[in-house]
Formats: sequence, structure tokens, C-alpha cells
Amino acid sequence: MTTAHHRPEPSHLHPVGPSGRPVIRVGSDPETIRVLGQALNDRIIPDSYVTDGEPVVIEEVSGAGDVTAGDEDAPLPKAISVLRPPLLASLLAGHVDVVDDKGEVAPKREVLASVLAPRSWPGLPRLRRIISTPMLRPDGTLLQQPGYDPATGYFLTVSQPLDPIPDTPTPAQVDEACAFLLDQFLADFPWRTDADRANYLALLVTPIIRPYTRALSPFGVIDATMPGSGKTILTSCVGLMIGQRVLTWTDSEDELRKAITTVMPDQVGAVVFDNLEEGTVVNSANLARLMTEQTWTDRRLGTNSAATYPNDKLWLATGNNLRVGGDMASRTVWVQLDPDCPRPEARTGFTIPNLDSWILDPANRAVVLRHVLILILDWTAHGAPVSTSVPVMRQFTRWARMVGGFLEHHGIPAFLANAETSRSLDEDAAEWRAFLLRWDTLHCGARLSANQLRQTAEVGMSGSDPWGGCFPARPSGMPYTVRALGKLLTGQLDRWRGDVVLRSAVDTHLGARTYWVERQDADSPD
Repeated sequence: MTTAHHRPEPSHLHPVGPSGRPVIRVGSDPETIRVLGQALNDRIIPDSYVTDGEPVVIEEVSGAGDVTAGDEDAPLPKAISVLRPPLLASLLAGHVDVVDDKGEVAPKREVLASVLAPRSWPGLPRLRRIISTPMLRPDGTLLQQPGYDPATGYFLTVSQPLDPIPDTPTPAQVDEACAFLLDQFLADFPWRTDADRANYLALLVTPIIRPYTRALSPFGVIDATMPGSGKTILTSCVGLMIGQRVLTWTDSEDELRKAITTVMPDQVGAVVFDNLEEGTVVNSANLARLMTEQTWTDRRLGTNSAATYPNDKLWLATGNNLRVGGDMASRTVWVQLDPDCPRPEARTGFTIPNLDSWILDPANRAVVLRHVLILILDWTAHGAPVSTSVPVMRQFTRWARMVGGFLEHHGIPAFLANAETSRSLDEDAAEWRAFLLRWDTLHCGARLSANQLRQTAEVGMSGSDPWGGCFPARPSGMPYTVRALGKLLTGQLDRWRGDVVLRSAVDTHLGARTYWVERQDADSPD
């Protein structure tokens, strides 16, 4: 029995006319619907597949892939197009002679709409997504043959052909790959610590091994102390290989949600919020939710219907002296660069000169990719060992253990070793800790209601602020109402901020909830 992928070509199912195209004979509208529906299911249209019950085709995208800078969108050279009546009419005219008793005809729009109405297309192979770089299948083998892969439902399109990567690379190939990546390609970046280099390599391999790991991956922040440190080169190496969309960061939750929903259907592997304003605090409930969910569901823009998309992209941000806040602190991996000089862009003597333009050449990206794939297949050839020494990362622990195992296998140290240091970049935690410490100093364990606490923040006649600017306020600078302050405090209960924590209980005498700060003794066990 033949699979859908190996069904006979349309020319074997239909007679061929003088034009060299298959001939489909139609009649009444019902007959035309039946005949064209069967022909479509028999793949009369080349490169036709089914995705979520809808017939689709893979089309070349003119102009795609012509990238002139690392901070530009890098769409894939092919795209998935859902078959609608106008597109189906165009494809039929280009690939088939549709005729009736009077000669060639163009089926009516409503007829084509009826042809496309069913949700069942058993003759069409299932297409999950288009990829532009080889990927590790769930069984640990490498998808590296361009075209459709029945095992995964992926379609691989490449801009630069790669020689086949052996399933078991030789020790010499592995040594060469490590030497190139560590001693040439990544040698001149001003990593703050070894952990930053290891974390970057973890992000670099994540999209390629994602089908195998089946793990959520955290948000990647590539941060620097100065402009010109190489942040965009690092993101473009990932994004130009797997396809990238470059977005502008916004603090508006509604606008950010729309941006996420808009980019989700795109067949790219990376989304980059590039060049955030210096000192930006990345704090978004929508982004935090996205990082911990396998799918993203939202209303399609301009409609009342909802759509669900797989969350299979790598999400990155670049900027100088960035911070994170809220739940993003525990959902972020940091890569920090520190050139420690006044003009990083003026540095010379690089192992690979002009790396920013070098990486734009598809042939050079193919060199990087080949070495990365060799290291991945050497890891899988040795059983894909996992790490047992990486920090627990809640939803990302599986990712950390598998990527950490890859890095340890190749002797690349310090993965996630900057996790504790990165806690200082949690703007939200720093502000809450300063507030709680000041509270403890001012009130020494006294239990206060939200109303009583708010009264202590009112500036007196002298104009002095007893809280020293630490008391919470709205983004506008206006104070919270008593009710809003109580809700804010309740959201922080029992959450340790260093050695201080906020506690609460209901005071039956006051008829209100009261709050107080506890501080861990210096000699108390952790």
C-alpha cells in the first residue's frame, strides 16, 4: 500500500493533453465539485499538502532570503499558502487543463469554494511546518534531506546545500568543529563570563534539537554594557539560519499580545526583539505566559474567531543594560557581553574579520551550521547524555538537562553558572526587596492594614518622604488606592526577597487583613 507521500504523479491518474498538462473533464456544478475534489486529493496540484484540515501548497517567495543586515526580517524562501478559490483557480490554470464539452473552462468561484469545503483530505500528506535548517527528529536521527519528510511532517528548504553529516562523526571532525566554534567563530566576543558563552551555545542549538527534546525553552536576553559589542551578530547567526522576524519592543500588554499573535503563523524559527532602549525592564504577563505554554491561543486579528498555534519558536531580545521584572526573571537565560572599553566598534585583530557582514553570506552560515550539526550528532551517537548538575528551572528543567548534557559532553563549562548573578537583574525583585527592608526598618514587625500602610506613605508638611522613594506607586507616579494596594500586597505574600518576606493574617478586631515583614536571622538555616 502506498503512502500519501508516494502516491502516483497526476499524469498517471489523468490523460495528458496537447499542452503537456493533465486533462480533467468536468460537467455540471455537482460533477465538477466531485471531480476536482478527487483530483485535488490525488495531488493534481504539485507540492500540495494538508494542515489542520485545510489543503495547502508550498510556494516560492520572491525576494525572500535577500538579507542585507543581521537586524532585518529573514523570511524563508518558501511559504505555506492555504488554498482559497482564487489561488486554486490560478494553480489549476497553471498545472491542469480543465475542459467540458465546449473546450477549456475556468470553474466558478462558488464551485471552487465547495471543492475546498471538506476538512478530510486523506490523499494529501500532513504538513506541519517549513524549516530552513536540518533538525533532529524525535527518534534522534537528523532530518537533512531537502524536501518533505514523512516522519515529521516537516519540509526542509535550504539556501545553501550542505554535504551530508555522518550519523557518527569521527573524532577529528568533532575536534575540528569544537575548534572552529570556540576558537574562531565565538573567540572574539567579549563574554562577561564562561557562562555567557555556554548559554549562547545552548540557545544556538535549541531550535535544531527542539523536535528531539520536546522541551519548552526560556526567553534569551543578549545584553551588553555598550553598543557595538556584537549582540546583533549573535542573534543573526541563529535567526538567519532558521528564519527570523525582528520586532519592536512595546511595554503595552495589548500591543505585545497582538505582535505575538501576528508573528505566530510565520514559518520562522526565531523572533527577536532587537535593540531595546537602554535600561528597559522586560516585564510582561503575556510574554511570561508564552514562555511556559506549548501553544498560543488568541483571537485572529480583525476577526472574532480564535486560533491556536504551536509555540515552537526561539524568543530573543537584545539591548544594553537591560533588566527583567515579574515572572520573566525565572523564565530568562542571560548572555552578557562586556567589552570594557570606550569604543567597542573600533576594536581590531579579530579571528574572523568583519563578522557582521561575514555571517550574511549563506556559504559562511553553512560552515557554522555544519560544525554545530557535527557536535549534535556526536552527542546523540553517544546516547545523548543529560546533565544532572544544572540548576532546576521549573518548566525549563528538561531543556536545561538536555542542552546541559550536550555542552558537558563537549567539555563546554559553566552552563547557567550565572543564574544566581542574574538575579540582580530582576528589577521587580530589587524594588520589592528595597521596599520590604525599608518597611522592616520603619515598623519593626508591626502589623498594618493596607489603609494604615498607605497613610505612612503620605508626605508630611516638611516634604520629607519616610520611605525614601521605595513605596510602590503606579507607573504614572500616582499612589495606589487602599484597595489596589491591598491587592498588590496580597500578590507578594510568602514570596522571599532575599532574606525578607511579607506575611499576612486577618485581624478580627479591625475587620481587615493586616501585613507585616519577617526577616530571616543571619544564623538561620537556608
